[in-house]
Amino acid sequence: MRRRNPFPGVTRTVDRHGKVRWRFRRSGFTCYLPGPYGSADFRAAYEAAIAGVRKPASSERWTHGTLGWLIVQYRSSWRFTDQSEISKKTMRGQLDWLAQVAGDLPFTRCETRHVEALMAKKEGPAAANRIKKYLSLLFNFAAKHGWMAHNPARHADRRKVQGEGYHTWTSAEIGQYLNHHGRSSKARRALMLFLCTGASRQDAAKLGWQNVKAGRIRFRRGKTGVEADLPILPELAIELANVPEGDVLFLTHGTGRPYKPESLGNWFKDQCKVAGLPHCSAHGLRKAGATRLAEHGATEMEVMAFLAHSSPKEAATYTKKARRATLADHAFDRLTGTKPEHNVSNLSNRLDRSRR
Repeated sequence: MRRRNPFPGVTRTVDRHGKVRWRFRRSGFTCYLPGPYGSADFRAAYEAAIAGVRKPASSERWTHGTLGWLIVQYRSSWRFTDQSEISKKTMRGQLDWLAQVAGDLPFTRCETRHVEALMAKKEGPAAANRIKKYLSLLFNFAAKHGWMAHNPARHADRRKVQGEGYHTWTSAEIGQYLNHHGRSSKARRALMLFLCTGASRQDAAKLGWQNVKAGRIRFRRGKTGVEADLPILPELAIELANVPEGDVLFLTHGTGRPYKPESLGNWFKDQCKVAGLPHCSAHGLRKAGATRLAEHGATEMEVMAFLAHSSPKEAATYTKKARRATLADHAFDRLTGTKPEHNVSNLSNRLDRSRR
C-alpha cells in the first residue's frame, strides 16, 4: 500500500547540481522549503506556505536555548500544527505574549518561582493559570527532546478561580429571551441552535440544510474534530421551518452573507442585552444544554456525545452536579417520607405541601 504523503502539496525535485530540494505547490502558490525533509525548519516553512507566506517567522531572532527559541521550535512541531485553526489562534496569542515578556530568558534555568512570577504579570486568576498551562506545555516539549530535565511549571500553584466561567442559562432566562424575541425571528432560531445542538460559535456559523438528513443534524466540531450526530428536537424543528427558502445556512447576515464566529457571537450577545440578559452568552447555552441532559438522567457518555468531546472529562462535571441535586432530593425525601407523622400541614401557606 502506498504511504500517505504527510505534507500534501510537497514534491521532491533534483536541481541541475544533483541536489535534492522540496517544492510546495498549491492553488498557484509555489516555493521551496528549507532544511532536511521533516526537520523543524522544514515544518515551519510548510506551515507558512499553507498560509500563503514564503518565509516563516525566523528563529534567528532568538538565541539558542532561550524561551523564544523554544517557542519557535514548538510552533514548528506536530504538537502545534496538528491543532485545529481556532486552537492554534488561541495558542499563538499566549505564546506571542510569553515571547515578548520572557523570550530572551534561558528556559533551562527556569524555576517554579520564575513561572509564578510570569503568572503574576497577568490580570485575573484565569489568565494566570493559562500562562502556567502553556509554560508547562513548552517545558514538557523541551523535556521530551532532552533539552531540560524536568518541568518547573508543574509545581507552580494554580490561582483559585471564582465562579465557573461562562454563565449557564437558567430555564427562567431562556423563557425570558424567548418571550422577548418572537417566533420566526433569527434571534430565537439562534438560541435553539445553540441550546439543542451544543454547537459553538464557529460550528453554528456553518450549520445549514446540508447538515440535516432524516430528522437528524450532523456536523463536525471545529475545535475537537469530533462528529456530532443528534436528533432534531421539536422545539428546534419549529424554528428551522421558518428559515427562508433559498437560504443555505440557518444563520446569516441580512444580506445572506455567512457570519464569522466572532461576529456571530457579538450579534447574539446584542440579542441577549436587548432581552435584559447582558450576562448571558452563546457558550452559556451550550452549558445549559448539557446541564438539562444531565438533570434528566443522561450519563457522562451521553452528555459527551452531545458536547462532541473526545473524552468524558468535562461531561462528568455536569453529571456530578445533577447527581448531587438528585441525591439531596432523595435524602430529604427520606426525612419527610419515612415517618407518616411528618406529613402534616404546615402553618404557613407558602410551606404547606398538602395545599400545594
